[in-house]
Amino acid sequence: MEKNTEISRRDFLKGTTVAGASAAVLRGLAPSRVLGANDRIRIGTLGTGERCKVLMGYFRDEPGVELVAVSDVYGVRRDQGMKFCTPDAKAYVDYREVLDRKDIDAVIIGSPDHWHIPMLMDAMQAGKDVYVEKPIMHSVDEGKPALRAAADLKRIVGTGTQQRSWPHYRMGKQIVDSGKLGRITYVHAFWYQDLYPLFSVLTPVDTTQLDWKKYLRNAPDQPFTVEKFYFWRWFWDFGGGSMTDLFTHLADVIQWYMGESAPKTATVTGNRYHMPWEAPDALTATFEYPGNFMVTFTHTINSRVGDGGITFYGSEATLKVDRERLAIYPEQGKRVPGTYDPEPEIYVRSEYDGTIDNVRNYLDCLRTRKTPNASLQAGYEAARTSWIGNAALKKGMKVTWDPIKECVV
Repeated sequence: MEKNTEISRRDFLKGTTVAGASAAVLRGLAPSRVLGANDRIRIGTLGTGERCKVLMGYFRDEPGVELVAVSDVYGVRRDQGMKFCTPDAKAYVDYREVLDRKDIDAVIIGSPDHWHIPMLMDAMQAGKDVYVEKPIMHSVDEGKPALRAAADLKRIVGTGTQQRSWPHYRMGKQIVDSGKLGRITYVHAFWYQDLYPLFSVLTPVDTTQLDWKKYLRNAPDQPFTVEKFYFWRWFWDFGGGSMTDLFTHLADVIQWYMGESAPKTATVTGNRYHMPWEAPDALTATFEYPGNFMVTFTHTINSRVGDGGITFYGSEATLKVDRERLAIYPEQGKRVPGTYDPEPEIYVRSEYDGTIDNVRNYLDCLRTRKTPNASLQAGYEAARTSWIGNAALKKGMKVTWDPIKECVV
């Protein structure tokens, strides 16, 4: 394969092995961008935690972008966020002061999950375009009003499901669509982490600089704890555990590849074996889909071996895709000695964070007013599946999704 060329459908359907493809080659799949000399986009941030700071770095590094405002209820985070901004940027405790500024075109929402929809709705009503981290919502019911508002207000909303823009994931979608895998009846998703080392050395929080009441929003009044502040994803008042934090990414890819927007049923079991949280730290989920296939998801925070990924089992070939690589294993291929796997027919490595491409695609859409790859609709559907899973977990029984009434029954 020639360098700096697009990896075509013809190449991979011929079975070309793309072992160790460079980041430059993979970037060739991303859309091109043309910027005018005066084409500046001014951006503010709502919530400047660890993930938001990563996003701020990527946005800041793009031509024509200025980060001009930050907001956070914790002073330390505001100060950290300001380091990514222009010299004349301003910091705020109340995010609505950012939205009141007429010189800001778009905002990044990187707050805890229970703030996502209120901030998104307020931002759109203030005339701002939005990049919101996943999951876009804190319950199944929250998402539909946001979809209607985005359409009515003609706002460009992108979501943090960056696989939609990551070149090797986009290649995987083309492969599935080509029929190369044959009939797919089973998909396995997994994500394994080891969070205990982080939990055991938490940085103290200066509560004199934290507005805990604002942090809670509509959650029941409760005492501050450092665990809830740093690991809010694992407490039901603020997040949705591994289902929304991790499975949302995987569900988005699965539903995108398979052309389905929601499962028929969900069965989830989990428990807390290792960490003093509310959401399970080990979990197994099973989803049945209308397209006559099944999805399983397994998770633990007790080990990081294997990390996270998805395997699509087809009658003709198996596709394995994660954030490091994509591989196609032919069903009738000769096994590698000492394993049960054949040599991969196609193998592509990814050597950078696809969030970069997602940010670039979003910025392109701000200029063209096109729908981002990681659209609000896709973000809603992925988060909805995760919350259907959490409904099954909390009920302790198999649940069914009613697509007409749009509720769990």
